[in-house]
Amino acid sequence: MNILPNGVPPLHAPRKLKLATVSLAGCFGCHMSFLDMDERLLQLLEYVEIDRSPLTDIKTIGRCDIGLIEGGLCNAENVHVLREFRSHCKTLVAVGACAINGGLPAQRNQRDVGQMLRDVYCGQTGIDAGGQIPNDPELPLPLNHVHPIHEVVHVDYYLPGCPPSADAFWTFLNDLLAGRTPQLGHGLIHYD
Repeated sequence: MNILPNGVPPLHAPRKLKLATVSLAGCFGCHMSFLDMDERLLQLLEYVEIDRSPLTDIKTIGRCDIGLIEGGLCNAENVHVLREFRSHCKTLVAVGACAINGGLPAQRNQRDVGQMLRDVYCGQTGIDAGGQIPNDPELPLPLNHVHPIHEVVHVDYYLPGCPPSADAFWTFLNDLLAGRTPQLGHGLIHYD
């Protein structure tokens, strides 16, 4: 916080922006890359307050200025979480290959989900589940295909990579916080 020469904080200190994150169907690698900003996270926290996020363990979301979402959509719960998240975020950023194009989880799109479940739960080489596919109301219903998030909600920005590097996160967020359209130069986008 800026302090006036007499040691008193200014009357109208700039408001910190609220930032929220969520992970859907993915590996959590994008969140790990976000954490890889290391000490730069402390600089970021001078300008943002982190709301709902696995990093804070806050389960509900308030009104947020920026929402970072990783992972694609593979089940009904993912769709519900995405729609709720979008409705609370002024700016939504699809982070990583899974959110942008379905990523690795979308490799199952070439197969029949019902047949895969039968193979796993009812086949001789599958799990011993008593010969039946689990059917519990606590389990989210799988979608027939994995979808990128832009097929369900409006996305304002895309931060590509698998995962995006800490430097890509840093550059992207600095541009966004400065009111600029984020521009990632050569070398900041890669798929490891």
